[in-house]
Amino acid sequence: MSGTKSPDLDNDLAFDRLQRYFLDPNRPREQIVIPSIFGRNQIKTREEKMIETAFESCAFKSIFSCVVGFGLGAAIGLFTSSVNPNVPTGPNGEIKHQSAREILREMKATTGAYAKNFALVGAMFAATECAIESSRGVTDWKNGTYAGAATGGLIGLRAGVKAGVIGAAGFAAFSTVIDYYMRH
Repeated sequence: MSGTKSPDLDNDLAFDRLQRYFLDPNRPREQIVIPSIFGRNQIKTREEKMIETAFESCAFKSIFSCVVGFGLGAAIGLFTSSVNPNVPTGPNGEIKHQSAREILREMKATTGAYAKNFALVGAMFAATECAIESSRGVTDWKNGTYAGAATGGLIGLRAGVKAGVIGAAGFAAFSTVIDYYMRH
């Protein structure tokens, strides 16, 4: 009886060998098989994972939304200022002619105001949505709706409580419609 091995000992040795094989940090990554439906899946390198983690962080999303919002706001502000020029009048109602410098100064002010507001709204919305998504642990349409309500409410609150409630409802509805459109 002493010459035969017990089945438990064989299982333990096999398990130990498998454990050493799969958990070895120096194991070549090319031999790992990942099931896939279409084509071959590539395993991400450590650098790719770090970049992906950085891009998915709340700080990056907020800063990116702020920069994109600034650019979009500047473009809309430039268009708005060119379509709706301010025509100055004198004390007797006569129309004064503006110089090119005055027109450019007005366009700069309008463009800057729109850019600042769009940047603020973009950063607020992205930060709020990311914080809600992180705390809920779920990625769905409710995150955008809640973030829209919070952002719209905070923006509207500057004009009063009623404006805050209307802003929250409007921004939440808009966020929900856009989120539904983007997901379907």
